[in-house]
Amino acid sequence: MSSEKLDEAATLAKLSANPDFMNLHEIVHKARQNLNQNAWDYIVGGVETETTLRRNRLALDSIAFRPRVLRDVSKVDTTTEILGRKLRLPIVLCPVGSLESFHPEGAEPVVKAAAEFGVAHMLSSVCDPGLEGVAKAAPEGLRMFQLYVRGDAAWVDDYVARAIANQYTAFCLTVDTAHYSRRERDIAKRHITGGRRRASGREFQAALDWRTVERIKSKFKIPLAIKGIATAEDAKIALDYGVEFVYVSNHGGRQLDHGRGSADVLPEIAEAVAGRAKIIVDGGFYRGSDVVKAIALGAHLVGLGRMQCYGLAAAGQAGIVRMLELLEDEAMRSMGLLGVTGFGKLDPSYLHAVAPTNPGHVLSAFPHLEIAPYRY
Repeated sequence: MSSEKLDEAATLAKLSANPDFMNLHEIVHKARQNLNQNAWDYIVGGVETETTLRRNRLALDSIAFRPRVLRDVSKVDTTTEILGRKLRLPIVLCPVGSLESFHPEGAEPVVKAAAEFGVAHMLSSVCDPGLEGVAKAAPEGLRMFQLYVRGDAAWVDDYVARAIANQYTAFCLTVDTAHYSRRERDIAKRHITGGRRRASGREFQAALDWRTVERIKSKFKIPLAIKGIATAEDAKIALDYGVEFVYVSNHGGRQLDHGRGSADVLPEIAEAVAGRAKIIVDGGFYRGSDVVKAIALGAHLVGLGRMQCYGLAAAGQAGIVRMLELLEDEAMRSMGLLGVTGFGKLDPSYLHAVAPTNPGHVLSAFPHLEIAPYRY
């Protein structure tokens, strides 16, 4: 066996060990131990000044709970239903490119973890083992496919047809990457990630407009999501074209600098959509309480990107399943203490705007990393 294969086998063995994580801090800490600096910076970094990245957390940390008491919360149900499927949590493991930077099998252990636990998975088109490989890995899972446009109309239509043939339940166009951002952590080190290496054909993404949405909706019978919606105006246009999922996202603070935090954007999107489509949101959501806030603000699914990467880097498929178990426990306790018995009972009356107590930071949801043995 070659040294490269031996190294890969050793990595797989390390990541497949049964994790004994008691909280999410331990997962983040283990991920940091397992990753080199380039891979770590790819997870935690953003664009230019990383202002949007910080605002994602500031937006969530600027929301307090308004709990109600003396309600029977002896049974709290954390499940939800989407696309005719019951999910254990209202979560989608959202598209992350180059997952092979964190695990040699790329997206395969992620989609398997999503199916094992019972949440949705959305595959990035710039992630191995690709559309067919991921479908084969978890044929029974709730799988969605996300596309960066790198070709003409026929090229796009081929991907949609392949997604349908492989029983993906929804198709997603990412629309906030017309130009690739200046990710200065990588630039400073002259580090080029896998997604950027495969980025030929970017002119097609830059030229993307609503005509592509119209064509997909007219030609194919598959629910369509538009990822990268950041204003009520664009949400309303998406509805006009019959889009089933309005996906609120600023690309995790990795595209446009000085954008708004996703939780700040979500209320205007929910008002504009007014129940005419489902809403997905991502950007800084790491804890069970974050998921509760998102659903109370009007989201139907919460996307986990960085948290997915932490679990994957910490212990592969088992690390992601354990991460979801901990999130479930946190969300259940938050809802019980709020006085609600399920996500469907939440609304903005359970929330209140406050000044944040924590500085905005990609790791501010994990303050105990500053305490030994987590310090690094």
